[in-house]
Amino acid sequence: MDIHQLTPFFSVSPQITAADIGLAASLGFKAIICNRPEDESQDQPDMTDIRAAAERHGLTWHYQPVISGNITDTDVAAFRKLMNELHGPVLAFCRTGTRCSTLWALSEAQHLDVEAILKTTAAAGYDLSAQRDRLLELARSSASDISRPTTHARRHDVLIIGGGAAGQAVTGSLLKRQPDLDIAIVEPSSEHYYQPGWTLVGGGVFDRKQTVRTMRDVMPSAVKWYQAAAASFLPEQQRVVLENGEQLGYRILIVAPGLTLDWDAIPGLRDTLGRNGVTSNYRFDLAPYTWELVNSTRKGKALFTQAPMPIKCAGAPQKAMYLACDQWQRSGALKDLDVEFCTSGAALFGVAAYVPALMEYVDRYGIQLDFQHTLIAVDGDNRSARFKVVDTDGETREVDKPFDMLHVCPPQRAPRFISESPLADAAGWIELNPETMQHSRYGDIFGLGDAGNTPNAKTAAAVRKQAPVVAENVLQALKGQAPRAVYDGYGSCPLTVERGKIVLAEFGYGGKLLPSFPSWLVEGTRPSRLSWFLKEKMLPWIYWNTMFKGKEWLAEPEILNHRPAEHEVSTACDFNEKK
Repeated sequence: MDIHQLTPFFSVSPQITAADIGLAASLGFKAIICNRPEDESQDQPDMTDIRAAAERHGLTWHYQPVISGNITDTDVAAFRKLMNELHGPVLAFCRTGTRCSTLWALSEAQHLDVEAILKTTAAAGYDLSAQRDRLLELARSSASDISRPTTHARRHDVLIIGGGAAGQAVTGSLLKRQPDLDIAIVEPSSEHYYQPGWTLVGGGVFDRKQTVRTMRDVMPSAVKWYQAAAASFLPEQQRVVLENGEQLGYRILIVAPGLTLDWDAIPGLRDTLGRNGVTSNYRFDLAPYTWELVNSTRKGKALFTQAPMPIKCAGAPQKAMYLACDQWQRSGALKDLDVEFCTSGAALFGVAAYVPALMEYVDRYGIQLDFQHTLIAVDGDNRSARFKVVDTDGETREVDKPFDMLHVCPPQRAPRFISESPLADAAGWIELNPETMQHSRYGDIFGLGDAGNTPNAKTAAAVRKQAPVVAENVLQALKGQAPRAVYDGYGSCPLTVERGKIVLAEFGYGGKLLPSFPSWLVEGTRPSRLSWFLKEKMLPWIYWNTMFKGKEWLAEPEILNHRPAEHEVSTACDFNEKK
């Protein structure tokens, strides 16, 4: 629990869980204020559990959600009224604590010195200097329009939204090429996760602690880090609005926020995750439970699901299944288990060249393949999963399947601040040129990673190839020149078919095979022990020590030889006029 005291009466915190409430009560807090809307992000705990915990410990609960980046006069007035009614001490929380601090600052501006407010919030770890103009107006007049955005905005040459794999990789590639480049990253999280490792956590190979580092340890010292969430985009003004209302300007914007795991799209799923035999390697906290279930499930039915595309790493749901089956086979339990793979797709894998090797393992483990089966509801208490099934005639029906273990791949979508923004295509993803990774309508905006609409596999390996392309093209745009680097759609999916062997699927746009190694060393369409060594030993090291440092081993961008004629060269500002 990360509590920041502003006054003896009022403290703020990043997102808390139900388990934190007992500690809050022991520290003397009497009331909890939640300033974060429900379902704002994929990793957000259930508010119902937090509220119930507060009531159990005798703390009053107050839900006053504030939309990130849009703190209005109504929000501040309601907060001020609530604070006047409460008996403290009070603990308020949101995603990072920034919204709570901003609400407090704005509500106090009419009777506290503005500089004292800013020093207080800064001492607590929240830099609200961008709110100075609004605070001064409030101090001068109680009738000020506090919802008016400030006209001042800090400005950077390159502003990056997202400090995950994509954001860090492109930063490393940019700094390698121009170490003195003015770069800022907007990222609210305090931890950085190596998500490709969660499959091996669920398979009993890695400890989950091997897959996480603090964001501060990962963030390059040469960049400015805004530990806040982006709320909206003003591309016509070359600005991004943060959750506290602060605006940041840019010459070039790179958008790499990742995607959202939509657990709530399946009724009953969130309520039973981590219990009743329901798990998912798509979450850091649940991957160890997968391994626990594999070792405790000795008979009955095990279901593994795959959601409709697009999803992170289309092979991940199968990886969990093959590693589980391998362990069950080794322990002698597989003969007493019925294993089913329920996928929304009509094929086992999207690139046909890898299917024969996978089918050998499907047969070896006795797995039943259920194509065009989409999970639509889970009843954890009764251990039943409901699927929408499309038959060969196109007819749709619903079927219920009992289970003893259920591994879920959740539906996935772009974050709302992307899908509801001017940057999105009709499906809600960032609209990008699939080769240059430049926005299709805004020439001063680039994107990479899972939130883009490029038709490649959404994997860390794809990011590793995209980052140098984006870095080259961003530096071109800063010079007023057209993009010259191209991305071929490369993605890699190391399919862990058994402990010690992997089918190393590497492919690009259109399913074209793009192997990194000669066939005499690694035959990508066949299971390989060398590929397992690559996955277990080399790729984590490459991720932390080369990908983020701009060392582009086997990832150098393809540079076009074409030199644009003078009339083809455009500045970043010109691009906006041409969209």
